[in-house]
This record gives sequence, structure tokens and C-alpha cells, in this order.
Amino acid sequence: MRFMNQATTTDPRRVAAGKIIPTQSYADQPYIVRTDDGAWLCCVTTGPGHEGARGQHVTTLRSTDRGGNWSDPVAIEPPDSPENSYAVMLKVTTPETRNLHPETSGAPKGRIYIFYNHNTDNVREVKCHNGRDTFDRVDSLGHFVFKYSDDHGRSWSAQRYAIPIREFACDRENIYGGALRFFWNVGKPFVHGDAAFVSLHKVGQMGEGFFQQSEGVLLKSANLLTEPDPTAIAWETLPDGEIGLRTPPGGGPIAEEQSYCVLSDGSFYCVYRSIDGYPVESYSRDGGHTWTEPRYKRYADGRLMKNPRAANFAWRCSNGKYLYWFHNHGGRFIRELTGPPSAANGLVAGGRSPYDDRNPVWLSGGVEIDTPAGREIAWSQPEIVLYDDDPMVRMSYPDLVEEAGCVYLTETQKETARVHEVDPALLEGLWAEAGGRRPEGGGRSLLALPQDGEAMPREAPMPRLPAFVERDMTRHDYGTRDLRNGFTLELCVDGDAGVPGRALIDTRTAWGQGLALITAPDSAVTLVLNDGRTENRWACDPGMLTAGRRHRVTVIVDGGPRLILFVIDGKLNDGGEHRQFGWGRFSPHLRDANGADRMRIDPAVCALRLYDRALRVSEACRGAAAGCTSTEKG
Repeated sequence: MRFMNQATTTDPRRVAAGKIIPTQSYADQPYIVRTDDGAWLCCVTTGPGHEGARGQHVTTLRSTDRGGNWSDPVAIEPPDSPENSYAVMLKVTTPETRNLHPETSGAPKGRIYIFYNHNTDNVREVKCHNGRDTFDRVDSLGHFVFKYSDDHGRSWSAQRYAIPIREFACDRENIYGGALRFFWNVGKPFVHGDAAFVSLHKVGQMGEGFFQQSEGVLLKSANLLTEPDPTAIAWETLPDGEIGLRTPPGGGPIAEEQSYCVLSDGSFYCVYRSIDGYPVESYSRDGGHTWTEPRYKRYADGRLMKNPRAANFAWRCSNGKYLYWFHNHGGRFIRELTGPPSAANGLVAGGRSPYDDRNPVWLSGGVEIDTPAGREIAWSQPEIVLYDDDPMVRMSYPDLVEEAGCVYLTETQKETARVHEVDPALLEGLWAEAGGRRPEGGGRSLLALPQDGEAMPREAPMPRLPAFVERDMTRHDYGTRDLRNGFTLELCVDGDAGVPGRALIDTRTAWGQGLALITAPDSAVTLVLNDGRTENRWACDPGMLTAGRRHRVTVIVDGGPRLILFVIDGKLNDGGEHRQFGWGRFSPHLRDANGADRMRIDPAVCALRLYDRALRVSEACRGAAAGCTSTEKG
């Protein structure tokens, strides 16, 4: 059987545009290695039920056309075996691991190891740390094991091998006193020097949010790359001591899903999730034995980055630069979502959860810089890379693959796993912004004011804006065709624009149809979109407009994910400490934002541009609108 794919959309950021990786009804962690015979080998945790249900198991599949088609899945364990889950792979190509088994077809050129959780003892129930409640989900405990393949993933060793893991304080202090261990892993293995490293997330307490306490460790093997006998592979648990990677001082008890990169000077970089509303990062300068004090991750300009309780991964690309996957919202509001959850979904009172809102996905670009502490990564402002039309859908557990100069991402929303090619222009913009450069680009300018040598007018002809949706006359029911268009407003505004309610620009008709940018309380501005049937509005973060200063206000209206983004003076709003989200959604039923045929312009606006598409954030930051070359009021 060969699995075929069909594209269904014109926006490559929409998840439905990706190529499907076939699984059962559950799909998790679609991770890929490139085999030495030119194929992509994907491991994925799947099963007939929901996450954690009986029958959950690991399979692998091969593709020779970059995810367009896939071979039949190969089960790592027998289908009727206890739960086996959350696999990651590592390929080695040293001469010592070649031609080990002449009975296999062909001459294997690169051994591949697969590491995963295995409920070897078939435990069917576990106690919560409070000693009263129990969970019947048993996919994150037991033994951490591996198998290997010497035929590029077409088959796997019959025997599995357990990895000895040193006891930490969190193991000894769990409800079973360490006799039963809780753990899982989503971080991909890596090689540094002559050693292999495999991530593991230890769990010290089960309870609130399922995992109630967690921390990260590394499993190091100094001889895996050269030892042909799997029983002779030696393992060491890092860091030194008996406490793993945790949150910064004063942070919460959750520090999990560690993701690692090796920098050009051999330093290890690690980023991971918390329930504090911010991702955590740390560096090791001695091969994982010790780590810098964990800290919350920041952009290159010093602002904190936000992330909920969701996987956030970093990768080093072949060009020596970095990419970072996260969800760009959170802050203190995530901690406020903690509380007694249900075992099934982690929801707290009101149906809210710190696990929510993994849609859209954002990418940040990174470049290495020198600091007094050593080499570190400076991170750009982010761009939307993937989204689903349903805001409730949650995309996560990605992988990054490079092939022939192209960058691909895998992801899953726990039901369907896919492969996506990333727009090279998006990546170049991220890396340029991270390095302090401004990328070229921009949409077609529909309107640019003032004209050369002229004063800024108070009224101007209003061009027709692209529609978001239209009636599809090719359908028998004449339903909706989603055009996924957008536009961008770029203004130079005096910060002392006055009291709230002042319309800086306004194309609304007498009945309210059109768009307006209106001053709001707390030194902010609000965008209003109205098609005569529905009205949508979103404000920038409070305190963004300062009297006595001139500000560049860019409003991106993105009709793909249906988001409104504010970029003020080159800074993408993320809500700060004022709100969980800096970006806001508008209705999928909004047809357009066209109103009157003339735009009214307030005297506080000294320059204006209107673009025919949603600019990328890096494009919005590239320069000022005409006549707005400084943030100081002239």
C-alpha cells in the first residue's frame, strides 16, 4: 500500500496544505531522520484510541519523496504488547557499525537507534502524589528502552534493550519511593564529539495537570557511536548531582520537554516548557555535567518571550543559524490557569487549560553572538508559520528536516501528522531580523501619503481592499470561498493624539461599514473592521503611544489565520503583563473591510501606507512609513 496526498489550499501555512503521514486515530511525535539510502524515516506514536489509551504503540514509515508517499508502517513492538510510546531516533554512520549483520539484505551503511517508553511490567494503574486519586493512563512510566535497525528502518532488532537511569531526588521522593519511575521524552537525541546524548523528562509527582512535577536530564553514551554490541553500550545520567533542569528560582514545578542544540563552540543550549507562561533556557559549557542557572527566554531586544504549557523546540540548521518553534502567548496568565484538573484533559474551572492555544505556530530565528558568559543565541521576533482554521485545534511536537536547501517541518494535532515545506523568504526574514538587519520585501502599496513635495492630506481616495471571503459560484449551494487575503496599514502618528475615541483614519459609512483606527484608553489604538454584517476590533497593547513622541504603528490584518497583529515602533505586541495575547482573532465570516470611497485622516497622522497583503513581521519592522524616519517627534 502507498499513501497518497492531495493539497487543498493556496496558503502553505495552513496545516491542511501539508502532506499527511499515515497513522491510526492517534498520532504523536512524527520525527524524521534521513537514512543513508536517501529515504526519510519517520517514527510516530499511534494507536486506535486517544492519547494514553490501550493499544498505543510506536511505528516507523519510510518515504523516498520528501513525505509525498509513505511505505506501510512497521511496528516496533508486537501489536498486543504493553504501551510503548514517545519514540525518538538517532542515526550513526561510523565504520564500526557497518556490515554488522550480513544476513540482512544489502550492506547497511548507517545504524539507526530508536528510543522509547515501554510499560514492560504492564502496570495498569498509578497513584497520584496525594495518595488518594489514581490514573489509569500508563504510557509515561516503566522502562526507557531502545532497538536498532541496520537496514535503514525497514526492520528493527527483535530484542529491546533497557537503559539504566540514575536515580534522582524526584524519583526517590515520588509516591512509590522510586520503585516505579515516571518519565517520557520528546527531545531528539544529538551527537557531540564521540558521544551520543538522549533527552529524558523525569516526573516526580503525578496529579495536577497529569504531570505535577518534572525536570530534565540527559543520558550520555560515550561508546554508542562505536560499539556494535548493544548490550555493551554504557550510559551515564547527567547533570551531575541529583537534580535535573528545573525552572528559574521562584518558578513553578513544571520543567519538561527539553530540546537541545549544540553551538559552534561546543556549548549545549536547552529550551523547555513551564507553567510559568514563559519558556525556560539554560546553557552547558562542559558537555551537560553542569548548567547555567535556568532563566526565562528573551528576544534579542531583551523582552521576555511567552509560551503556554506546550512543546517549544529549537534546532540548529545546516547554515549555522537556529529556528525556534513556540506559540507566542502566555505570561503570568498561564500560572493562573492551574488548578484541580480532570485526568482526561487537564482542564481547570471554566473549561480553560494551560495546555490550550497551540494554534497558530510561530517561528523565531536565531544567530550566535558572543557574551561575557560565552556563545549564546540571539532570537528574532516571530512569524506565523502554521495555523489551522479551527482555533481549538492544537499543533505540536514538531521536527525539522533539511533536504536540498529546503526546510521542512513536521507536526501533529494528535490525530493527523503532516509534513510542511517552509517559505525560504520567511526564514531569511527571521535570520536577518535576528542579526540586526532588515529584510527586503513588502506588498504592493495601494496608497502612500504624503505624495512627494505635498503636505499630508486630511482626506484621500480609499482603494478597494482585498476581500477575505466570497461566494463560490462553482458550488451548487453557492457557499463560501475562503480567499485568505489580507492587508497592512502603516502609519506615522504623533503620540499626543488626544483623548480616547479619536479616529486617526476612518473609512466607515454612516451605518458603520468600513475600517477605522481609533485612539483607546491607556495610550493605545484600536482597529475596527466592519462589513455591514459583523464588526470586529482589536487594540494594541496598553501604553504604546507616548505624548511628545512620534510612533510608527503597523497593523497587519492576516486573512489566513484571521489574526490582527500590531507592530509599534518595530516591536510586535505580545500582551506583555497586561494580557495573555498580543494578537487577536477576527471572524471567519467577515467578508471585507471596505466602506466609503474616501478615507478621513486625523492631523495626528503624518504619514500613511496601505499594502495589499499581510506583511510578515520582519517586513513590518524593516523601516518607517514615508516621512516617519524617527520615533522622536519632529
